[in-house]
Amino acid sequence: MSYGDAMTARTRSEERRAEIVRAALEVIAERGYRGASLAAVAERVGLTQQGLLHHFPTKEALLVAVLRERDRWDALPAGRLRLDLLASLVEYNAMRPAIVQTFSALLGESVTEGHPARAYFTERYVGVRAGMAEVLRAEYGDRLPSGLTPERAAPLLVAILDGLQYQWLLDPESVDMASAFRDFLTLLGESDENAANDGNVG
Repeated sequence: MSYGDAMTARTRSEERRAEIVRAALEVIAERGYRGASLAAVAERVGLTQQGLLHHFPTKEALLVAVLRERDRWDALPAGRLRLDLLASLVEYNAMRPAIVQTFSALLGESVTEGHPARAYFTERYVGVRAGMAEVLRAEYGDRLPSGLTPERAAPLLVAILDGLQYQWLLDPESVDMASAFRDFLTLLGESDENAANDGNVG
């Protein structure tokens, strides 16, 4: 096989993988995480299940590719992410429950040893914590009103984002994810002195 033929074959393979990921997103949106079978995705792109396995050997591998695609969609250029944009992202996630469910289900499973998504989530959280620290530093400087550094507050911000998703998925009628996150941002901007003064108002 010539170099040109090899490049053409590689391009076609990448295009087919992208097509499969898009189809998986559609199937997940329609059927949810548990109902998104490899057979259903394969049928949508005109492949046999064996043909799909050539590109993604397991359902988990395909779902990780879907999650990476989701991250690519959510990504903003460096320096563009702000706390108010995070709130908008939470509102956006509330409009795509199937994708949020997929993310949350895989996240929960990934804590087990040997899970295919474990490395993805471990790597992702390193980057997300660093990104949240940058957002907080841009908003508050080297110290938040509470006195915490952006690096110490970043894991808490990430925990709120992902924890709200779990609560919302379990009980969407009771948990308004976007409003709850905005409430947290209000608390984040309060100093101990302000909180004490609020408690003394009577």
